[in-house]
Amino acid sequence: MKVSRSTLLISCAWVLFVGGYAAVTLLASRDSTVAALSYFLACVVPLFANTCLLWNAASRYRRQNGFWMLLALGCTFWLAGILVVVYTQFSLHLDTEVPFIADLLFFLHTVPFIASLALMPHARKMRETLRFGLIDLLLLAMLWLYIYIFAAMPWKIISPNPPLFHSRDFASYLIENLVVAVGFGLLFLRTRGAWRTVYGHLFGATSLYVTGMTLSVMAMRHVLPYRGGLIRLPMLASFVWLGTVGIIAQGLTFEPEAPQPPVHRDTQWPARLAMWGVLAAPILAAWNEFASTAPDSVRRFRLIVTLVAIFAGAALVFLRQYLVYQERTTLVHELWESLENVKRLQTHFVQSEKLASLGQLAAGAAHEINNPLTAILGYADVLTIENAANTRAYTLGDKIREQARRTKDLVNNLLSFARQVPAEKQLLDLNSVLSGAVQLRNLDLRGKNIRIELENRSILPAVRGDPNQLLQVFYHLISNAVDAMESAGGGVLLIRTLRERGNVVIEFSDTGPGMKEPEKVFDPFYTTKEVGKGTGLGLSICYGVMEEHGGRITGFNRPEGGCTFRLELPAILAVFPQTSTLPAAPVNTR
Repeated sequence: MKVSRSTLLISCAWVLFVGGYAAVTLLASRDSTVAALSYFLACVVPLFANTCLLWNAASRYRRQNGFWMLLALGCTFWLAGILVVVYTQFSLHLDTEVPFIADLLFFLHTVPFIASLALMPHARKMRETLRFGLIDLLLLAMLWLYIYIFAAMPWKIISPNPPLFHSRDFASYLIENLVVAVGFGLLFLRTRGAWRTVYGHLFGATSLYVTGMTLSVMAMRHVLPYRGGLIRLPMLASFVWLGTVGIIAQGLTFEPEAPQPPVHRDTQWPARLAMWGVLAAPILAAWNEFASTAPDSVRRFRLIVTLVAIFAGAALVFLRQYLVYQERTTLVHELWESLENVKRLQTHFVQSEKLASLGQLAAGAAHEINNPLTAILGYADVLTIENAANTRAYTLGDKIREQARRTKDLVNNLLSFARQVPAEKQLLDLNSVLSGAVQLRNLDLRGKNIRIELENRSILPAVRGDPNQLLQVFYHLISNAVDAMESAGGGVLLIRTLRERGNVVIEFSDTGPGMKEPEKVFDPFYTTKEVGKGTGLGLSICYGVMEEHGGRITGFNRPEGGCTFRLELPAILAVFPQTSTLPAAPVNTR
């Protein structure tokens, strides 16, 4: 039977660390070097657990990464405490009491475990962020640190009383670790799948740590026979179990579970627990001042610690509430903007339906107009055929035929603009498409102080594109320029076509007031027009059409006034289409 790599790694870890520590400890009384080796193993085990836990902190879920990093941080605190003890005993040669800083580190190592409970990475959250995680962690650390300093520390550094200190130290430490064990147990009962496996192992590891801590205290109080370093073996084994959890998690697939209806998406219990701790601090201060029988030095120390805790806790709570207010304000603004965008989108859909109906109406009317135009062209041809070239009848027939053809071209352009068909790219002469767009926009410029000038090169390379889509892009850019110049009392729109390296370039330059925010003109729903006159989608659609055609569109304000939109389309350099047969657009329309 083939053994998996993870199983082999777990087995080696338990044999090496747990078995090695037990073997070394049994020899510790005979050789001080062996005792140093046992401390070395005690340092390596939390480092092993830290590495295995951080191994999982590279997923696409931020809460899941934060969960594993907090567990690793707890192991790091415990490692730091061990290092302080090792430095004190082997460098300073002090074998009396555990240093004050080591006691704090051992006590604080459980706080990140409590914070990891608050993350609940198995639940699907509304936001995959850890916006307030650091503040919540600081609040929890401050609360437990205050409890520990208030209850235990005075009997070690203010009024030394070893039995009383050990009693208070064990009580507070036990309560803290029981909270972690019970929390993982509850999560084990409420979850299923991969997370249930992880929470089950974490519940076992933390329960083993509580058991080992209790056995150590009982041995120190001579309730149980003291077996040297072996009494601390369960605590060490709990860290090996934590490393095992990290190895097992590598073979599991984690997906956030959908929350059950009665379960809130985002729990706020860490912050609320810290807030209640801040509110309970004055009660402890009152008990210390009026009911405690402790010496005056201890009571004074507790009062100072309480004042510092209240100040620090209140500052963190206010900071958190300020950040919450900022986040809620941002969400309200985003919601308001989203509602406005939805309204604009609804208006755009209504307008699109109107334009579609208008297009159908225009298509029907255009077909009806084409019938008499065909007859007019036929009669004009008869006049030119039956009369000599220098007669009045021939001249009138030629003029009638020219105007009828121009009218037919305008009708065809109108049909092309109104037609809703899928994109069909073909070789195009952009001069023809551009002339058609200018003709359509010239229809309603009579009586306005606006002039459209078309300056195109006689021969341009062909481009591959959809004529209907490009016609709409050109028409929209011309309409935008006309609207801008109309608000300024008139002006001139110059349209130039040119060849530039491997591209065909079209420039629309107007003499209007220019753009207020050039960097935003292509954003959806951005518009500077009056309400009901624009949806802010036109230039965004133009941008999308140009991207689809492999080109690009840019807009900028000119130093002399007005703005320019520059369109670039890749040219088919080997093909030069025939010159358009469309009539030239009027140069000046007033």
